[in-house]
Amino acid sequence: MSRLIGRNPTYIQQFIRRGVPRKLDEDDRRTLARHFDVPEHVLGGPPARVGQAVIAHAAEAAAVDDYLLIPTLDSSGDGAEAALAFQARWITGLCSGNPQALSVLRIAGDAMHPTLSHGDPVLVDTADGAETLRDGIYALRSGGNMVVKRLTRNPATQGIAIKSDNPGWPDWEDCPPESLDIVGRVIWVGRELR
Repeated sequence: MSRLIGRNPTYIQQFIRRGVPRKLDEDDRRTLARHFDVPEHVLGGPPARVGQAVIAHAAEAAAVDDYLLIPTLDSSGDGAEAALAFQARWITGLCSGNPQALSVLRIAGDAMHPTLSHGDPVLVDTADGAETLRDGIYALRSGGNMVVKRLTRNPATQGIAIKSDNPGWPDWEDCPPESLDIVGRVIWVGRELR
């Protein structure tokens, strides 16, 4: 990114980690916004304006800047107040066809480590569930909680294997598909690099 804006190789790293400079130069911000196809205010620019009104709420900004707010689920699978914003064009190409069927869930625990880590937000497509079940990572309800597991179908028995990517967690082989309460397929993960 530093090279893209014609700066020294550590410029953006210093900006993110140390806050130097305090804010990006207007031309640098504009170049980065164009490159990543995001509005400038996402990168610290002035708020987007519609006529004379300044956009103050995320829901209003979503409509103006072509973003969709995807609601989060808590660990029980119920909706929560928070939401993550995704660019509409990108999210529409990622999901099964209905962006309204998407939810964000935060991973709890280390059962899917190293693929998914505690705290990672994942995007769950609830329209891509039991009816279209194929090998992949899914969110399921189990004992009043939401869990994320790798599911594979046994072609001989049609049973479903429920697996954790962490070998320290148990797996279940040949579960009847009708016994599973599948919420949806995990289609994206966001992660903080450590």
